[in-house]
Amino acid sequence: MAPVLEKQLTGAAGQGDNNKEDEEGQNLWTSILSEVSTSSSSKLPSGKNILVFGEDGSGKTTLMAKLQGAEHNKKGRGLEYLYLSVHDEDRDDLTRCNVWILDGDLYHKGLLKFAVTPQSLPDCLAVLVADMSRPWTIMESLQKWASVLRDHVDKLKIPPEDLREMEQRMVKAFQEYTEPEVATPSSPRRAPTSGEDEAIVLPLGDNTLTHNLGIPVLIVCTKCDAISVLEKEHDFRDEHFDFIQSCIRRFSLQYGAGLIYTSVKEEKNLDLLYKYIVHKLYDFQFASPALVVEKDAVFIPSGWDNEKKIGILHENLTTVRPEDPFEDFIIKPPVRKLVHDKEINAEEEQVFLMKQQSLLAKQPATPTRGATESPGRPASNSPRPAGRAVQSSATTSPMASVKKPDPNMKAGAANEGVLANFFNSLLSKKTGSPGSPGTGAVGAGVQGSAKKTGQKPGLTDVQAELDRMTRKPDPVVSANNVPPTENEA
Repeated sequence: MAPVLEKQLTGAAGQGDNNKEDEEGQNLWTSILSEVSTSSSSKLPSGKNILVFGEDGSGKTTLMAKLQGAEHNKKGRGLEYLYLSVHDEDRDDLTRCNVWILDGDLYHKGLLKFAVTPQSLPDCLAVLVADMSRPWTIMESLQKWASVLRDHVDKLKIPPEDLREMEQRMVKAFQEYTEPEVATPSSPRRAPTSGEDEAIVLPLGDNTLTHNLGIPVLIVCTKCDAISVLEKEHDFRDEHFDFIQSCIRRFSLQYGAGLIYTSVKEEKNLDLLYKYIVHKLYDFQFASPALVVEKDAVFIPSGWDNEKKIGILHENLTTVRPEDPFEDFIIKPPVRKLVHDKEINAEEEQVFLMKQQSLLAKQPATPTRGATESPGRPASNSPRPAGRAVQSSATTSPMASVKKPDPNMKAGAANEGVLANFFNSLLSKKTGSPGSPGTGAVGAGVQGSAKKTGQKPGLTDVQAELDRMTRKPDPVVSANNVPPTENEA
């Protein structure tokens, strides 16, 4: 009996050890599964979206490309897509945040349906970009794009209870804002708030979250390095920038939005902007306080501001009241057009000479043909009868010598006109005198006809000029007597 009992006791002890091992194994698997479950739930969520709105040229794409780490400034049309890499250093987790940039033309606002759906709206952050280099456009731009976003949210037809829950979440986040403490380097994730902290909330102001979109909103003023340019070139003063900041902050209160001034050119507040975005979307710990000292590096987180704090800016306003219209004080400067004296371009030499030649050609031409041609009729290329060959050939020689004077000289032009009138009167007188066209020398005939008609006293100067040109009549007469005889034959 003793060996059997010993065997039974030994078997019972072994079974107890096996049960103990099984329990330890189950506990081990339970802890592993619990850890995996906790780890999976603590991973960075995917599917977060940033919606960027703003005017053309306001720097939307450049800003987001800089946050992405890219240096290119390529600009698309319609609806651009980028992404930001988000890294959780505590758990060494990495995810991507979608960035949708809407074109500055309102024609493309319908493309928002591809970026925002009823399911993705709770995971969105809206960024309204304002251009500080053109401050007179800021308020109109913010109102326009906020209206575009609100209209799109209304078109999504989200169930009222879901939309109300989103709006309450925004109110709660705004009321629970507290001044950040120094962040613990061990974890970038924000520690959950306790129940006592949740119970202590401050009431909202009259103008706070009156336009609750149900999603966080951030207003980014770009190109803040242009503030110095506005001061130098357009006489902007601190009062102008205080008034601009006051109007933007009051607008931000209506939407519960944060405000940050940035400059890609000077790389100002870019790192702060990235940290605030991942804080709002991924609940990372954020330890940067509000910055309101430097006018070109303002940062106001959502929930920090109120009407009383904005009123501090109003103390510096002397020539404008806080309730005055924005466009009445922040006026677009007039465009300074450069006035240039009218340039006179010198014509080319050949073009100038061609014009002068055409002007000379328009002057009345002197008839050099037969006596039957009228004084106003051009002498060149005109038909003539064969019987007038003697007179034509006789008048060719003196006229050729008359047309040689320089046309640019006034004296030469006057002599040409005098001689033309003389020959016209002479030829008309010659046609009326009897006699055969082929008899006698031309020079003698001309002088004889002038003597017979008694015209010599009235043609003293002209006759002297004619005598000078016809001092050698013999060759002319001998040369001109032959053709008329042949023509008459």
